[in-house]
Amino acid sequence: MMISSRRRGPALLSTAVLIGLLSVSGAAGQQNQRMTGLQLDGDQPIQIESDRLEVRENENIAIFTGNVNVVQGQTQLKAGRMTVYYSPNGNGTVTGGTSSIERLEVENKVYLRSENQVATGDSGTFNMLTEEMVLLGKEVVLTEDDNIVVGCKLTVHMATGQARLDSCEGGRVRTLLSPQSRNSN
Repeated sequence: MMISSRRRGPALLSTAVLIGLLSVSGAAGQQNQRMTGLQLDGDQPIQIESDRLEVRENENIAIFTGNVNVVQGQTQLKAGRMTVYYSPNGNGTVTGGTSSIERLEVENKVYLRSENQVATGDSGTFNMLTEEMVLLGKEVVLTEDDNIVVGCKLTVHMATGQARLDSCEGGRVRTLLSPQSRNSN
């Protein structure tokens, strides 16, 4: 099944999400970063596969469950469940793939990859109206090559690419930067 967004430019997961690990500036408990790399282009088709699809046209939602796999270009999203909320004011239909997407919720082992960048967590929300992505988990892990950043809540403002990683309760954000990655920039 192919689903497209009527918006030009940002699409299903919208603009930014991922790592820019080398521009780390943080304080105890949180870390601010510029996120780069993971983009979904509104001009490229989006392929979604799942074990089951339930469309609730009158509620403007589509629910993909079981081994959800979303691919657009070099970007891949995997989760156990993905719920897509469409604009009730759109002229298109959910089943036709022409409705504007307002929000996307993913849960059950979320995996997000683009080229050599990966983010994992337990659940996530992508809000197209506010252009904000939040990834939550017992551990939210961001990796780029050998670089690793771990926290519990990643918030990305997709329009600016600005991101913040918050620590787990009572813990701290953990970062491991590889010397090889600093030399290649």
